[in-house]
Amino acid sequence: MERNQASPQWKTADFDYELPKELIAQTPTEPRDHARMLVYRRDGQTIEHKYFYDLDNYLRAGDVLVINRTKVIPARLFASRMTDGASKEKNCEILLLKRLDYTDWECICRPAKKLKVGTRLEFCDELHATVIGYGEEGVRTVRFEFDGVFEDILDRIGNMPLPPYITQKLQDKSRYQTVYGRIDGSAAAPTAGLHFTPQMLQRLRASGVQIVEVLLHVGLGTFRPVKEESILDHKMHSEYYEIDETAAAQINAALDENRRVICVGTTSVRVVESVADESGHVRAGKGETRIFIYPGYRFRVVKGLITNFHLPQSTLIMLVSAFLGREETLALYREAVRERYRFFSFGDATLLL
Repeated sequence: MERNQASPQWKTADFDYELPKELIAQTPTEPRDHARMLVYRRDGQTIEHKYFYDLDNYLRAGDVLVINRTKVIPARLFASRMTDGASKEKNCEILLLKRLDYTDWECICRPAKKLKVGTRLEFCDELHATVIGYGEEGVRTVRFEFDGVFEDILDRIGNMPLPPYITQKLQDKSRYQTVYGRIDGSAAAPTAGLHFTPQMLQRLRASGVQIVEVLLHVGLGTFRPVKEESILDHKMHSEYYEIDETAAAQINAALDENRRVICVGTTSVRVVESVADESGHVRAGKGETRIFIYPGYRFRVVKGLITNFHLPQSTLIMLVSAFLGREETLALYREAVRERYRFFSFGDATLLL
């Protein structure tokens, strides 16, 4: 599934850039579509500074806009270890990553060293759990026992899993959801989609833009930094995806007719490129993807990308670098820093064409 052509032996440090801390967005823009938007055209290497509500001016009838319909679950839980005797202090943090079956989840656990196999956890009177397996870097398999409906309990006691660089409390949980998210399952938001409003989506449809839905549940890949010196040694974590027959047919028709396929977010890119075949068409299906996109990768589907500004040395900035070129991407990020754009999950947008 990996289609990276012959390329330099990229180092993680090759994808670094300097970012002043004050440019890390702590709160979402209000209204959603009033975030700034840096527009970059690859053919002429031109930059424009706009706002997200200007997006209509850059999309045209026949374009296919691919969105990820995943929805973030309140996946951050706090528990007390029942081995601590009568103590009810919430001294453990559990982040739900991936549901394995009715009761079992893959989770990031802290403090991982104290959560050994057999450790019992209490979240509330209706929810308990046992650690039943080990994974990589603090990941554990946890078996939950619940009295009632698990999702209802989660809605009541769970917290939105905001990234660690966001230190302010989110006042409105819906602002870490896209307006079109419908399928529960992500441990983080597909943040490029946070800028859309229902009114904007309606305007785009009315102008002849086709909006196509795919699904990718955002998991450990979002949280796991690239620690290896060579990016080729980095192991991508799998994430669940779905693309149905209707979506595949719409994308393939656009490709056959030389119409643009523009992905909203790197998660949508990962879906369509994961299911692209040698003929340059996509196949309907569902499963797990570990696709790792970095410079040298040959895109088969994506002709445009809407995305936020990503962390230094992350797999996401590597994906953008594959689309634009590494030097072009780093130059674009330097320009964004000079222009005081807001970065990361609640930050501003880029439109790359």
